[in-house]
Amino acid sequence: MTEDTPRAMHDLGGVAKFMCEAVDVEPHELTDFDREVDAIRGILGAKQVMSVDELRRCIEAIPEADYHRMSYYQRWIRSITDNLLRKGIITEAELRMAMEA
Repeated sequence: MTEDTPRAMHDLGGVAKFMCEAVDVEPHELTDFDREVDAIRGILGAKQVMSVDELRRCIEAIPEADYHRMSYYQRWIRSITDNLLRKGIITEAELRMAMEA
């Protein structure tokens, strides 16, 4: 990658402002939310509704400000939702209804 090539916001390798932050290498417990999102992704993959590549592409398409404020599994659920909406598997109205419940 040259200096003339813009970086995507998720491409943090070698970025000075991130190099000084210590990486948390300690194992940490997954939350119930994390486990549920992982399970949803697994089911969608097993049923061939959504691939890991589609998950990654939608994560990489999240606007930079949103990407940096979201947790790892929040990015996953955003990607899953965007994929399901794009494919017409769920509608925005169905999503709103589910979120109100």
